[in-house]
Amino acid sequence: MSTPPHSTPLAQAVNAALATVIDPELRRPITELGMVESVAVSAEGAVRIAVLLTISGCPLRGTITADCEAALSAVPGVTAVDVDLKVMNQAQRDALKEQLRGAGGQRGIPFNQPGSLTKVFAVASGKGGVGKSSVTVNLACALAAEGLRVGIVDADVHGFSVPALMGITQSPTRVDDMILPPVAYGVKVISIGMFVAGNQPVAWRGPMLHRALEQFLTDVYFGDLDILFLDLPPGTGDIAISVAQLLPQAQILVVTTPQAAAADVAERAGAIATQTGQSVAGVVENMSYLELPDGSRMELFGSGGGAVLADRLSATVGADVPLLGQVPLDILLREGGDAGVPLVLGRPETPAARALSGIAGRIAAVPRGLTGIPLGLQPR
Repeated sequence: MSTPPHSTPLAQAVNAALATVIDPELRRPITELGMVESVAVSAEGAVRIAVLLTISGCPLRGTITADCEAALSAVPGVTAVDVDLKVMNQAQRDALKEQLRGAGGQRGIPFNQPGSLTKVFAVASGKGGVGKSSVTVNLACALAAEGLRVGIVDADVHGFSVPALMGITQSPTRVDDMILPPVAYGVKVISIGMFVAGNQPVAWRGPMLHRALEQFLTDVYFGDLDILFLDLPPGTGDIAISVAQLLPQAQILVVTTPQAAAADVAERAGAIATQTGQSVAGVVENMSYLELPDGSRMELFGSGGGAVLADRLSATVGADVPLLGQVPLDILLREGGDAGVPLVLGRPETPAARALSGIAGRIAAVPRGLTGIPLGLQPR
């Protein structure tokens, strides 16, 4: 014999516990998302709930079941838990999409909306091999660990690497025309690498690259983010131009190494802001030095490149471009990337991890770009 869900203190405690269960993809309580179809609590303390999945092949059905069981089993007086998984019908999915996207479930780039508070950083480099993707991943994870809502768009379509660096093997979930990105270490991630089989190359030209980026920004549901990173391919090609068109408020974050030649090339990646109307948030110098066992430093790639680049970009764009930090070489950074465990989480005490966390803190303090935002000011 079961009781109505709010008629007893135990039933009320059960519903309160369910409200703590977070959907692993949407990152919101399942009760808020309309995923709890029914709750029954017997006089003996047995709880039976029906949970509605967005699609029948939901890859995280096991996680949802386990989280429900754990939350309910912790309620004093509950003697047994039975979770029955069902699937939303089309009307329920439409209602969910409308709840997430707003009235009518309209598509568009949410980060361009006037009310958006998301800070968007396009992480760029002049050339490959400077550790741009590793820096992006570690900055994102450091910020997420501090409680911020963070997302990454792996915009390096030809050289995608973010999923591997974060240990993501799960495919995105499709709810009709809406894509739910996988979540790792509290960071929502989307990459073309999640849609290709094995290690197949992506041989696309400019228009297809633009369309892929546009689809990531319109069809992928990131929810309310504090910070969105775009890991750009090296150079100033099609994707860099597309980012400026699709996300005009995105600020450029330039990654370089200390080597003078690398800084020269990286200057072009930041100077593109003068043509696109974007701002440059700052410079990150990676591979700055190697700390030796005796405490001394070996500057394998020279020194000063990051500071020189920051000064040059300040003069070029006509605004202060700070050197946000210098990240030393560390074999653990490479090993963490190979294992899919970012260094700031796996070995936060290391000098490189501390440097990356410090840079993340400075990025969090950067104000959101104002490009394209109506300020509500009228001339007098």
